[in-house]
Amino acid sequence: MIQLILVTGAMLGLASLILLAGRWRLAVQFSKKVQQLFSESANISDKTFNHDSLAELPPPVQRYFKHVLKEGEPYMSYARITHTGEFKTGFDKGWAKIEGEQYATTKKPGFIWKGKTSIFVARDMYIGDTGRLVVSLFSLFKVVDAKGDAYNQGELLRWLGESVLYPTNLLPSERLRWFPMDAHKAKLTFNYLQLSLFFIISFNDVGEIIQMETQRYMDDKNLETWIIKLAAYKQINGVVVPTAFEVLWRLKKGDFSYAKFNLQQIEYNKPHKFEEHEMHYS
Repeated sequence: MIQLILVTGAMLGLASLILLAGRWRLAVQFSKKVQQLFSESANISDKTFNHDSLAELPPPVQRYFKHVLKEGEPYMSYARITHTGEFKTGFDKGWAKIEGEQYATTKKPGFIWKGKTSIFVARDMYIGDTGRLVVSLFSLFKVVDAKGDAYNQGELLRWLGESVLYPTNLLPSERLRWFPMDAHKAKLTFNYLQLSLFFIISFNDVGEIIQMETQRYMDDKNLETWIIKLAAYKQINGVVVPTAFEVLWRLKKGDFSYAKFNLQQIEYNKPHKFEEHEMHYS
């Protein structure tokens, strides 16, 4: 009996060590990817926002920028973000609590996100002009490692949609243009390399973006309607950003909502990873 207890204890101890080693390995890999992301872009914060640059934009777009950015706001070169929320992995799956950590660059489009649940760690990224999704079970077993043209399109769309968190990235440029639709809608287009992306953007009367809709690859072949809903705008570090997000697919058989995120913190122009003591989750 004593021997059985000792053996069981040793096995549990070994399992704990293996799990810790897996978490350490993923943390090291993630840190290297964050370093690569920041090293490939550049600082553009010497450029500043001014209201005069909005004159030719559609009225709801002008309202948006005047609402979320103050005159003289430096352009966001880098962003680092944490969030909490819930996540679904399939139609028939329940909601799982998730904590996320994300980094983004704007001069060169790019981001990396790590989401952790009690069962899996997911890493979504667009780095080096390449999209990729990696999922590891219990931080140990890689069960998904997806990349290719569909992921290049999808991950770049995610980066563009999440620019509401670093909104100087939505100002007109040689790659990004706005087109009028009506008093509460406008079309956003973005061209990068061989990709031509768009969002149909809906605004409320205040000027806040409340919905973004586009066509995204749900798998390697099929484009489906992909929607981001935004709410609970707050001023953080001098910029007005949404703090509540819902992401869903609008399919023939109905809406599939799979992510509900709540922003916890966002910081700009700090091109380095959070230290553990800097990350806040409520």
